[in-house]
Amino acid sequence: MKTEFDVVIVGMGPVGAAAAMFLSHEGLKVAVVEKSADVYELPRAVALDGEVIRAFQKLGLGHKLASVVQQVRPGERAGFANSAREWLFGQQLVSFGRNGWAPTSMFDQPELERFIRDELLATTDCQVFLAEEVLEFSQTDESVKVVTDKRSLTADWMIACDGAASPVRKSLGIGWQDLGYDHEWLVIDVTLNEGVELQPETLQICSPDRLATYVGTKDPFRRWEFKLRDGETREQMLDDRLIEDLISPWLSPGQYELRRKAVYQFHAATAEQWRTGRVFLAGDAAHQTPPFLGQGLNAGMRDVINLSWKLGLVHRDMCAPALLDSYEAERLPHAQDLVEWAVTLGQLMEHLAETERAVRAGEPEPELPQQKQASGYGQGREAPPLREGVIVREQVSNTGSTGYLFCQPVVSDNRGIAFRLDERMGAGFSLIRKEGATPLNEDSLTVLKKLGINQVSMEGLTVDQGRIDPLFERGSVALVRPDRYVFGHDDNDLNPDALIASLAAKLHLR
Repeated sequence: MKTEFDVVIVGMGPVGAAAAMFLSHEGLKVAVVEKSADVYELPRAVALDGEVIRAFQKLGLGHKLASVVQQVRPGERAGFANSAREWLFGQQLVSFGRNGWAPTSMFDQPELERFIRDELLATTDCQVFLAEEVLEFSQTDESVKVVTDKRSLTADWMIACDGAASPVRKSLGIGWQDLGYDHEWLVIDVTLNEGVELQPETLQICSPDRLATYVGTKDPFRRWEFKLRDGETREQMLDDRLIEDLISPWLSPGQYELRRKAVYQFHAATAEQWRTGRVFLAGDAAHQTPPFLGQGLNAGMRDVINLSWKLGLVHRDMCAPALLDSYEAERLPHAQDLVEWAVTLGQLMEHLAETERAVRAGEPEPELPQQKQASGYGQGREAPPLREGVIVREQVSNTGSTGYLFCQPVVSDNRGIAFRLDERMGAGFSLIRKEGATPLNEDSLTVLKKLGINQVSMEGLTVDQGRIDPLFERGSVALVRPDRYVFGHDDNDLNPDALIASLAAKLHLR
C-alpha cells in the first residue's frame, strides 16, 4: 500500500516538533497533528541539556538555539539548602561541557516551542495540521491510518508525542510501571518587575516544615515549587494570599507579576512498552518524572533523537525494520534510570529535612546512605550509559566510553580556524581512526561505503576548549553513531574489522 506520509506525529509540543525536524532532515515525509491552534503560552519545562543543543547543531541550528536559551550567569549554581536557605552542598554551573555546549541552560518553553516550530516550517516540507484532534487510528502490517476530525492520513509509522495523558497510549492498552513517587506540589511562575534582581540558582530547600524548590529560570522569570502537606487542598494552595506568603522570603508583592499557579501531581513512571507494531511512544507519553533533575523534556528529546536516525536508515532501505526494536531496548532503561535518580533526589530532600528536624529536637541524626548522597547535584552520580541495543554491550562500564556520548571539544585546524568537532564528524556515523592505521578489509570498506561512515582523526587539530574523548588519547579505532553515542571500540577481543562487522549486524544492515 502506498502511504501519503512516512511518519505521522501526534502532538506538537517541543518533543513532537523536534521529532518532525529530525525526521524531515533524515529525508522522511512527515505530518504532525496537534489539537491546539497555537503554542501553549504558560511555562512548564525550564532546563535544556547540552546534548539537545548538540542534536540541533547537526541541523545547523546549534548557535540559533543557544541564543534562545539563557546563558549561564555569574555565580549560577544548583544545590541543596536548609530551612533558612543556607547552602549545604551542590555545584556551580559551567558554560561549556562534554557536548560542546553548556551542560544545562534555562529556557522559556513557549519561546522554545515557537523557535522549533518556526524553523520546522522554514526549513522543511513537513505538513502541520493545527487545531485538529485525532479521533482514532488503526494499523496493519504495512501502514498506519490516522483519522482526525478533519481528514484521514496514512503513514508507514506513527509517533505518539501526545503527553502524559496520551490517548494513543491508552488506545493501545499500554499501562504504567510505577517507580515510587506520587505527591502533589504547588508550582508558581512569576515575571520579575524591571530592576528587580533575584539570585539565578536552583535550590532544593529541605525544610522540615515544607519541602520547596526555587529555580532561577530564564530572565526575567523565576519559579517556586512547594510540596503540599497532608490535608492541604488544591483550592487552599491556589489562594493568592498564601502564594504571597510562600514566596515572601524572596520577593514582596510589588516586585513581580504572577504568571502561573497550578497544583501538579509529581509522578514517577515509565510506560510498560514503547512500541506496538508501527506505533511508537515518545516524551511524556512514555515516561513521567518528578522535576528535581530537570530531565522530563530532555528525556523526550533523547527519545526522538534516538528514533529519528533509525527510522531514516529503515526508510532508505539500508537496514531491516528489526533495527527499530532497539528504540525501546535503549531508551526505556535509560529513561527509567533518570526517573529513579530523580526519585532518589526527592528522597534525599526528605532525608535532609528529617535531619534538620532531629537536630531541632535534640535527637540523633538519621544515617545518610551513600546512594542518596551521591544523587545530589555534583555528588558523584553521572548520567547513565546505553546498556543495550546498537552498542558493544560487553564494553559498557561506568568508566569506559562505549554507550556514552562522545566528547565534543572546540578545536582549531592548522590554519587557525576554530570549530566544534562534530562539524568534522558529519551528520552520520563516524570512524575514529589514526591516519596511517592498519588497512581495513574489503568487507569493512563495503560497510563504510554503504553507511557513508566518515573517518575522523585528530591529526592537525588542537583543542581550544573542552577535552578530547579518551578514545582519541588511547589511539583506539572507534565507531560513533549519528546521535553521537559511542557504539564501541577495538580491544583485545575485537579488532577493527570485527568492530565494523558487529555494527553491521546490530544495525541489521541489508
